[in-house]
Amino acid sequence: SPQLVPHMDQLDSLIASLEASLNLKPGQDPNAAASAPSSSDMPPQPPKAEGNGTKNEKKKEKKPKEKKPKAAPKGKAEPPPADLPVICQIEFKVGVITKVWPHEGADKLWCEEIDCGEESGPRQICSGLRPFYTEEQMLGHRLLVVSNLKAKNLKGFKSHGMVLCASQGDKVQFIEPPAGAPLGEVVQYEGLPPVHPATGAQVDKKKIFVKAAEKLVTNDKCEGTWDGHVFMTSAGPCKCIDIAGGEMH
Repeated sequence: SPQLVPHMDQLDSLIASLEASLNLKPGQDPNAAASAPSSSDMPPQPPKAEGNGTKNEKKKEKKPKEKKPKAAPKGKAEPPPADLPVICQIEFKVGVITKVWPHEGADKLWCEEIDCGEESGPRQICSGLRPFYTEEQMLGHRLLVVSNLKAKNLKGFKSHGMVLCASQGDKVQFIEPPAGAPLGEVVQYEGLPPVHPATGAQVDKKKIFVKAAEKLVTNDKCEGTWDGHVFMTSAGPCKCIDIAGGEMH
């Protein structure tokens, strides 16, 4: 009715005044306004990084890897000096036979386990000594072992070295180290440079033992020698029982 118009105008004026005091837009719900965060209540935003903001730019730059010097190949022995006598490239070790049995497929061969003081344990070696030594004579015998030969199969038995003997006619005897020489000691040669053993492959390829064997003989004292140089240990020379001037092999 016409009488209500002034009152409505007054009500609209009051609402507008109230909205203004509450920073509300005309017709805005005051509850929604109260729940909406103001710009002053918002946490400060970090400044945006310059550029296109791709993942690649955020990754740290990788440092170039330092090249480490290459290590020398394991197990590859240095070649002996060019002027080293061939015998100084052969390694004879003091050993003792701890086990012996006949080869099943060869009536002239003994199979032995020989302790040369090595961490790997006794060596298995095959020797053609059955015509010359009984099993009882073999067991516990101290002797010299050629220890840097390439392993070879002898009638199906893998032999890791050979024993050194002197021979003359039908007589064969071990070249024996003196009683005080410890197991594993490497024999040196009187008057020659220290032993620098070649690898088994080098001995085989260059026929080093074959060349050295040409000058292996016992002297008049029955001592083992190469070209006159006596086989020596820390306890003295190595010798056989009574073969003088005999071949050694």
